[in-house]
Amino acid sequence: MSDQESSSQQGAPSGGPFRAGTVAVVGRPNVGKSTLVNAVVGFRVSIVSRRPQTTRHRILGISTEADGQIVFADTPGLHASGKRAINRYMNRTASGALLGVDLAVLVVEAAGWREDDQRALAAIREAEVPCVLVINKVDRIKDKSSLLPLIAELSGKHSFAAVVPISAQRGVGVADLRRSLLALLPEREALYGEDEVTDKSERFLAAELIREQLMRQLGDELPYATTVEIEGYREDGRLLRIDAVIWVERDGQKAIVIGAGGSQMRTIGQGARLAMERLLDRKVFLQLWCKVRENWSDDEAQLKRFGYTD
Repeated sequence: MSDQESSSQQGAPSGGPFRAGTVAVVGRPNVGKSTLVNAVVGFRVSIVSRRPQTTRHRILGISTEADGQIVFADTPGLHASGKRAINRYMNRTASGALLGVDLAVLVVEAAGWREDDQRALAAIREAEVPCVLVINKVDRIKDKSSLLPLIAELSGKHSFAAVVPISAQRGVGVADLRRSLLALLPEREALYGEDEVTDKSERFLAAELIREQLMRQLGDELPYATTVEIEGYREDGRLLRIDAVIWVERDGQKAIVIGAGGSQMRTIGQGARLAMERLLDRKVFLQLWCKVRENWSDDEAQLKRFGYTD
């Protein structure tokens, strides 16, 4: 997919060699990996919500400027739970994204190190890939003098190529991070065209935007056992007509998605449609249905049908 505004992101030539490479962004759930990728790329490549495990797929976000190109692989959060097939799929996807990359970024929270952070670091060590540690959400630390001891503590956990404190949501330190990553990438030609910002199709992004609304509107009520399938995607002049199904696992979940008199479904549809129109820069007519498929999130065959493939 192309970003019409990508030309505005081009920096002035640095005079140095052009560098390019792939960077896997890993970490435990809800540390801000997708927000980081979106901030550096300058485009909403990945959906975000306050709920952990919002990202379920490996998604490429491509940042191209005059001095180089960074191809980020945004990944699901590595987590301990492997009880259901979808959890095992997400862990495989996150670990698999480390294979063959030039560099890894381990994202942790400034609030402190956790067990799942160690799990992500172990995957990086196993892949034997150079790693930059990113300490995110530093804006939430009131006492900034505590940052230096935190950086010293976390630096002792691994031989990191660099340690960069940032606030991805506020954009603090993002430019410093990009410079640090680019300096560690090899001298080579761009891997993608300068107007490409992701490897995912508009159809995929549309489904993700619907799922984002589900997590934002119903995050406290609805389990993770929801997914979105695009059944129709067709152009009608300047209008884009999209038909989508929200799949849940039980009738009770369907009632939550639909809401009283269809009110919740209308709210989800309106939010998703507006997000699509902003992203795709065109009018969208969106039709939504909600259907039940029991236990789909623990059924390997159903996962493949819904696009969860390694």
